[in-house]
Amino acid sequence: MRLGTVCYEGREHVVAALKDGRLLDLHLAAELAGEDCAWFIDMMAVIYAGNPALDLASGLIADASDRCILEEEEITFCPPLLPVQFRDCLAFETHLKNSFAAAEKMTGRPFAIPGVWFEQPIYYKGNRLSFVGHGQDVIWPAYASFLDIELEMAVVIGKKGKNIRPEEAESFIFGYTILNDVSARDAQMAEMPGQLGPAKGKDFDTGNVLGPFILTADEVSHPVALDMEARVNGERWGGGNSKEMHHDFGKILAHVSASETLYPGEVIGSGTVGTGCGLEIGKRLSPGDHFELEIEKIGVLANRIVKE
Repeated sequence: MRLGTVCYEGREHVVAALKDGRLLDLHLAAELAGEDCAWFIDMMAVIYAGNPALDLASGLIADASDRCILEEEEITFCPPLLPVQFRDCLAFETHLKNSFAAAEKMTGRPFAIPGVWFEQPIYYKGNRLSFVGHGQDVIWPAYASFLDIELEMAVVIGKKGKNIRPEEAESFIFGYTILNDVSARDAQMAEMPGQLGPAKGKDFDTGNVLGPFILTADEVSHPVALDMEARVNGERWGGGNSKEMHHDFGKILAHVSASETLYPGEVIGSGTVGTGCGLEIGKRLSPGDHFELEIEKIGVLANRIVKE
């Protein structure tokens, strides 16, 4: 199933996407059915409740009542959840090769893929408080002139774990969603020689976009192999398939959780799929551009970038 969070009549509601494009208010549906509606107070409550909440949601979807239906024109999408912790990886070799070639042209400095990238997952920790949802505007940061999209898949952690083995990682994944960590490329290029990872190249209000839904992990086999595509103003920029990750999410969770506890509600991004950003193909965003990031079975994450 696909689960999301929307704002309706001044408060947030956990919803399930129905086949006809409508949304089921799970809290209201559970309340009317005499079931435990507390599981659907917010997405974190669903995650903590786990399979009992998902089983109930499945039953509510099957018996959906018109009294519990929300139409998309009535609501505003929020991020499915505000991550407890946010990490983003760099798992697609094609993206890395293309981006390094573009960076060399921009800066005149040589770039090469370090050997460690092939040996273990590489990631950084981003700003978990800067997330917005599907349909919300991304605000152009005043210090940047080169803005770019990033088409990524992300996992949402479903249960606490430490020293997770790759073969058991699937059981720690609650679901999959679409991530766009909008990048200020000029700021990023200036920071890279400092060798401490992204900072203002990634961290600005509204700079991270998540959603519109979380596809629960039972809907796909692991490791995931889903088609991904990026479009700007209706023009296809690029894309690929999540199976192209050099390190799959099993390896990523094993590496991240080594001597470190992962908690329910953490979000970990895959990094950008090959040709999933403008830097790779010689394009950049302009104020007013509308971008759509699509991942098979999850949906379309669409936003506009504007200057204040």
